[in-house]
Amino acid sequence: MLRAVALTLLGLVWLGISGVGGPLVGRLSEVQENDNANFLPASAESTELAKLSKKFSSASTFPAFVVIERDAGVSDADRAAAQQFARGLPDLTIDVAPAAAGDRTFRLGDYLAPAPTAVVPSEDGKALLLPVLLNGDKAGDSLPDGESVVGQSVKAVRDAAQEQLESTGLKTYVTGPAGFTADLVTAFSGIDGKLLGVSLTAVFIILLLVYRSPLLPLAALMTSAFGLSLAALVVFPLAKSGAITLDGQSQGILSILVIGAATDYALLLVSRYREELHDHASKYVAMRRAWRGSVEPIAASAATVVLGLLCLLLSQLGSTRGLGPVGAIGIGGALLAALTLLPLLLLVPVILLAAVALGVAFAVGAVLVNAVVGLVLVVLVLAAGIYFAVRRRQALRRNDIDGVDGVDGAEGARLPWYARAESGRWLFWPRTPRLDHVHRADSVGGGGIWGRIASLVGNHPRVVWVTTLVVLLGAAVFAPSLKADGVSTSQVFRDRVESVVGQDVLTQHFPGGAGSPALLVVQETDAQQALQVVRSVKGVASAQLTVDPSMAGGTQPPPPKVVDGQVEIEATLSAAADSPAAEETIKRLRSAVDQIGQDVLVGGTTAVNLDVREASRRDLTVIIPAILIVILLVLMVLLRAVVAPLLLIGANVLSFGATIGVSALVFNHVLGFPGGDPQIPLYGFVFLVALGIDYSIFLMTRVREESLEHGTRRGVLVGLAVTGGVITSAGVVLAATFGALSTLPLLFLQQIAFIVAFGVLLDTLVVRSLLVPALTRDIGGRVWWPSRFAADHEDEPAAERSDTITA
Repeated sequence: MLRAVALTLLGLVWLGISGVGGPLVGRLSEVQENDNANFLPASAESTELAKLSKKFSSASTFPAFVVIERDAGVSDADRAAAQQFARGLPDLTIDVAPAAAGDRTFRLGDYLAPAPTAVVPSEDGKALLLPVLLNGDKAGDSLPDGESVVGQSVKAVRDAAQEQLESTGLKTYVTGPAGFTADLVTAFSGIDGKLLGVSLTAVFIILLLVYRSPLLPLAALMTSAFGLSLAALVVFPLAKSGAITLDGQSQGILSILVIGAATDYALLLVSRYREELHDHASKYVAMRRAWRGSVEPIAASAATVVLGLLCLLLSQLGSTRGLGPVGAIGIGGALLAALTLLPLLLLVPVILLAAVALGVAFAVGAVLVNAVVGLVLVVLVLAAGIYFAVRRRQALRRNDIDGVDGVDGAEGARLPWYARAESGRWLFWPRTPRLDHVHRADSVGGGGIWGRIASLVGNHPRVVWVTTLVVLLGAAVFAPSLKADGVSTSQVFRDRVESVVGQDVLTQHFPGGAGSPALLVVQETDAQQALQVVRSVKGVASAQLTVDPSMAGGTQPPPPKVVDGQVEIEATLSAAADSPAAEETIKRLRSAVDQIGQDVLVGGTTAVNLDVREASRRDLTVIIPAILIVILLVLMVLLRAVVAPLLLIGANVLSFGATIGVSALVFNHVLGFPGGDPQIPLYGFVFLVALGIDYSIFLMTRVREESLEHGTRRGVLVGLAVTGGVITSAGVVLAATFGALSTLPLLFLQQIAFIVAFGVLLDTLVVRSLLVPALTRDIGGRVWWPSRFAADHEDEPAAERSDTITA
């Protein structure tokens, strides 16, 4: 009775979590932050300059640039049409869902900065440039329907430009920081639905092949979905309050991380549960033993990933720091779901069957007729389920079979069909585990693939690990060729979105940095000297002092605006503001102005991008050693040894190097990527080492357990044979889930998808299957040094170290 109450309460808790957290998964995009400037630390030069620059503007701005082009040259009529279009911008209507907008009409003017709008002609006479300055304080807000202000504002401008200007034969493009951000928002829109759909479908197919059961995969998928709901329940309010930073990349990675981790943990627990069902008639006894045998490696694995992710808090970038707690919360959700919800589904599988039946009933009724018919079918299915549950209990009691102990429903001629299935075991149908006392050691040297691999490792350990080591070192040689020095904003997109095309057109007719100048603040007495220095820097197209608009309108040019004895210089760069060439100009500019004074700062859009890249490079040298130290300490505590943890860390670092080497070859010579973000190596390291070490943890904890009975050299072979299938399945699942990131048209996520997917497969199929077991076999019991376990389990009998391994 007490057990039934506990299971019922557990089910109700998870039902509540799903009911509240499930809808929040789809609303995470409402609390995203994708502005690089907000990710930099306060000590960054561009951040300090931005604070000074606010004194020279009544409001911060976030510009979009409307580029208007006619190949034959713009006419006076075109200029007049562009000016009329500019005057009408404040009255443009922003689309908001009627249910959320109510009676209010949202207009672009509500989100524009109080600054003059002017149409600027190009020198070649073929284009016009119209800056549209959004209010920087409002640009990051969300509209009542959850859509972003930037995205919907740019959409309104694009729609109006197409309607009013392109009808006359002009070509229009909306680009600039706001244009790029709007296209990023579009790329990330529906990210949860798309990623969840692709990843869950891939996981379901893989689990079908692994389990060869139609219901077990659904248990793992439900565990993943509920784990994601729990993570969203925590992440959403924290991101909304500003306690953590959530950007589009972190949101996508969160979904993938939870699904992959929860499925991996489910595979391990289900595998151990299946083993125990061969030895125990009671499902509760089998689950108790399986849970106890799995909780240590699963918890250690989760702790390793969580601590590795939390090392990202050492980053100088808000986006990277944000991924740390976001990912850690996701792993926590996956862990709790795997250790509480999954056992509930395995012990009371009728919950899963009912969920499937109700879902199918409603879908059939709603699709074939309408939702009302679907609800009627749901009620009928519920009634049928309750009826057969009552009849089953009555049948069991009539035959003196105790259902409380979990051995009810044993096959017997006197029982009706709905009571004959073995309790809980039918979830594994058609490969139902029987009470046959299968011995784990029988897997070694058996006919299965992992028995043969274990035999190979046992017979030739040194040949195996030396060969594997040479192959991995050969791949790692190419790691330095990975291009991760940064790419332009245009190159971030894998599709030719409008902001990218517009930037190309802008640079054809205007200086590349037009509209996004570099900014400097100097003393008024140094203004003329500073102008001369700035104009002399290679890559600077023009430079001028910021003027006071309130003094404009006279016959003389307006004077520069002076605030607290300082003036601002706007330097337009020749190269596109988001390009590596522009960043090199910023470096030269910062070096040149040092002759004016060490306190002269250089900022602006390009400087922000440069500071982000330099902070990323700094993070590599700080975070990677921290992750290695944390993981090493966790492994030492878990394995109670020094040699084994060092072996595992070294193997995983080598695997990472080989992965980066292969990725460099593929990116440079197969896919033709233009380069990569400096954060790529860091993110790849975090996921490959923190997640990749999981499989070695799963293996070595089992090896230690088997060594108690068989000795270390024999134990590693038994551990490899019995965990090979489940760990490889877990690796394939994780690779497939991260591979789903490649469906998004963004360079960074596609590169991360390949690195992690390939790296996990390499780690699972080579490092964990060959390198680590072969080294452990060769080293023997000394791998557990300095614990007493090393001396007590130094060697197996000589007869068991022969070339032929028998059970």
